[in-house]
Amino acid sequence: MAATVTSGQTGPVISLYDRVGGLAFFERLVERFYVGVAGDPVLLALYPEDLGPARRRLTLFLVQYWGGPTTYSDERGHPRLRMRHAPYPVDVDARDRWLTHMRAALLAALDDGLAADLADELWGYFVPAADAMRNVAG
Repeated sequence: MAATVTSGQTGPVISLYDRVGGLAFFERLVERFYVGVAGDPVLLALYPEDLGPARRRLTLFLVQYWGGPTTYSDERGHPRLRMRHAPYPVDVDARDRWLTHMRAALLAALDDGLAADLADELWGYFVPAADAMRNVAG
């Protein structure tokens, strides 16, 4: 389940989790993302609780997906992203808003020194993942 990149047959497997600096990077990224969500009435309406639990779940999911500890699955089981998002109406507008806030978080990370190729790798996951969460036409 973890995304990894190899540096060749003779080199070690180095996860993106390790390449970006581990948990602290994902905590900052998700914190910045949720600052945008908190100011977005359309996305904020999709959260039935305060943003703290969602912030923690997204952080743990991204950490696990990108090769870090498996705390997300240890606590919640298989991610089943489509199933977990099914109760919430995710249309094109919601997807685009989600991507807007994640893009802003990534741009801030670039300002903090994240390498462009790592930001591109993350963005290459976020776009199709956000699109896959759509469950309302239009």
